[in-house]
Amino acid sequence: MKKKLVVLTGAGISAESGIKTFRDSDGLWEGHNVQDVATPEGWHKNRTLVLDFYNQRRRQLKEVQPNLGHQILAELQKDFDVFIITQNVDNLHEKAGSTNVLHLHGELLKVRSTKNDDYILDWQDDLSITDSDDKGNPLRPHIVWFGEEVPALEEAVAIVKKADFLIIIGTSLQVYPAASLIHFAPTPIPIYYIDPKPATIYDVPNDIKIIATTGSKGMKIVQKELNK
Repeated sequence: MKKKLVVLTGAGISAESGIKTFRDSDGLWEGHNVQDVATPEGWHKNRTLVLDFYNQRRRQLKEVQPNLGHQILAELQKDFDVFIITQNVDNLHEKAGSTNVLHLHGELLKVRSTKNDDYILDWQDDLSITDSDDKGNPLRPHIVWFGEEVPALEEAVAIVKKADFLIIIGTSLQVYPAASLIHFAPTPIPIYYIDPKPATIYDVPNDIKIIATTGSKGMKIVQKELNK
């Protein structure tokens, strides 16, 4: 039976593919204040702005490709039972060939009803203010905005609890509740933390190997260790 390799990924792994992140900056995401485009308040204040912002992000996805970090994770499926829990809303893990991907913060290529959270559609192109569900309710990006609950959190916790290895890539471990997942790792398992500017990790008894570099370079190192 293959061992379970659980991977937590953040914006850093996609940054190498050209998708910008706001985590290291001044609260701006692609030139927009996060409060304006990634909160329920922003949505209620200016739906046209929010829709335009995510339409641009959706178009950008058609122009970017997975990088080596994504590709190595997909390759590891040959030898491990790989589960990826990502904070990212892009589809680069899937594009690279990973098959078990849980999106904590939603997906750019999906939309949902503003009245029924279970009404979710695949969506490749622009979303208009006139697009609606089967009952005429407006559609919104299928994104977990700041201040909203994370529906997939319980499933993520259950996955981490069964890990034989845990890899954390490209996350500052500052965004909760996603950052709390590391605390559910079984105590004996090794943890690899790949990030150019790794955060200090407290109250985790596991052996944590910090690899202060990019996702691609770090995954080359981890891949060699796992294949020993």
